[in-house]
Amino acid sequence: MIPDLSGWLSYGSFFLVFASAYAIVVLGLNLQWGFTGLFNVGVAGFVAIGAYTSALLTTPEMAGRLGGLGWPVAAGMLAAMAVTGLVGLFVGLLALRLRQDYLAITTFGIAVTIQLVANNAKGLTGGPFGVQFIPKPMQAWLGTGLPWTVAYLAMTMLLLGMVYIALEKLVQSPWGRVLRAIREDEDAASSLGKRAFAVRLQSFAIGSMLMGLGGAVYAHFVGFIAPEDFLPILTFQLWAMLIVGGSCNNRGAIAGAFLVWGFWTAAGGLLRGLVSQADQARAAPLQVVLIGVLIALILVIRPRGLIGEAVVVAQARS
Repeated sequence: MIPDLSGWLSYGSFFLVFASAYAIVVLGLNLQWGFTGLFNVGVAGFVAIGAYTSALLTTPEMAGRLGGLGWPVAAGMLAAMAVTGLVGLFVGLLALRLRQDYLAITTFGIAVTIQLVANNAKGLTGGPFGVQFIPKPMQAWLGTGLPWTVAYLAMTMLLLGMVYIALEKLVQSPWGRVLRAIREDEDAASSLGKRAFAVRLQSFAIGSMLMGLGGAVYAHFVGFIAPEDFLPILTFQLWAMLIVGGSCNNRGAIAGAFLVWGFWTAAGGLLRGLVSQADQARAAPLQVVLIGVLIALILVIRPRGLIGEAVVVAQARS
């Protein structure tokens, strides 16, 4: 008797779509931190901007709420990248002259502000009730079952591949070498005639665009978003993915996204199996503890992550 594999395929596709969307975001974070040294702790806020932008532009018109323009999903995703990039440009102009801890505090504050606006601007974001009826591409042809999930996974993987190839070309270009030079010693790079602030601003804006794209991919997959989807814990998850995978290496960023999301999902399932339903809410923070243990183990065994910058350097010399 042949076992029914549809349930496993559906769950696997569901898992891979989330992992791929997060990988797109982590690639943007890797450009900012891994290649440029910009300590952005407000990633969840930029993901939220992309998700809400695409959702508001593509959903049908709804009384009492702005947006609802009914745009095609592809146009909504492009708009999400554009709006998030512009916000990143604005934030960069204000904050990128700060250094390390101060930049981190500023970007964290911006992310919290975005989450609070999403929670209170009911006429725009739906407030705590969120945005519903977000269109799902190809669903009119494929329905809501496994074929649609697999098709959306293929689309997400295609987007991830395109982002990876584009970033690889960027970071291997002279512009990418300037990024690393600025990260190592900004004053030295400036003394050689490199416009350090302008290049850092470009990197921050491009990374923000990718975070917005990841948010849009997430929104159109789940069909509903709310402010609770973009809490600071999301930023922690995304940073964990980059640390575990290895910064300044795009392959490492992707590998870290898949590994940490798999570990997070497995830890959640394990806790649900071991802890009674009445205590599951109190046990939920243990997922964060387990991710912290994973990060500590990776840093002890491989200080640069699974596929860190040293691998790239070795390949370049060979």
